[in-house]
Amino acid sequence: MKNPMLSFPLIHRLAVFFVWLAALTCSSVSFAHRGPADEVDACNILVGHERVHFTAYTPEHSHNKGYCEAIPTVEETNLVFDYEGKSLRNLTVEFEVTKEPEGTRVFYKEPTKIKSGTVTGDVDFRDYGAGEYLAHVTIVDEGERLDSHIPFSVGVEEAHKVKFPTKTLLVLGITAVIVYVLKRAARSPLTTA
Repeated sequence: MKNPMLSFPLIHRLAVFFVWLAALTCSSVSFAHRGPADEVDACNILVGHERVHFTAYTPEHSHNKGYCEAIPTVEETNLVFDYEGKSLRNLTVEFEVTKEPEGTRVFYKEPTKIKSGTVTGDVDFRDYGAGEYLAHVTIVDEGERLDSHIPFSVGVEEAHKVKFPTKTLLVLGITAVIVYVLKRAARSPLTTA
């Protein structure tokens, strides 16, 4: 006699569950940068009424992968500030990166109009060490200064490496429980009322 626990509807439901589970655990944030308008992007700095997108690249470690909140390694880093609108291109803007809490300047771009909308610079964080930093974007207009900043860390954490084993262990644990329940159900005698 066929065990109803192994019938097509149950197997179908398990297949859908496993596809859902795999999609949930293996997906990454699809709008990590420049996502929907209502999504919070930790890589954006609001400067006045415009947004500036901050990205850091570590060519020795990750080649083309961009970071903003946590740069995983202490090395030569390419910093990129991109205007998301056009109005900042007509204003004088200053760029600076400081190590906190000391406030030591590690990068500076004097106040100027950036018509291209992109500012780049290189910082060798080996000269300053791991720690907390602030990227400052300041509008300088007729003696007035409007400073905005975004905090980030260098060499302090590697969030992407911590999450992968946790997700993998979760999937393996759930799979083991499901296999155990199915095997136990297959061994139990079928009872009819």
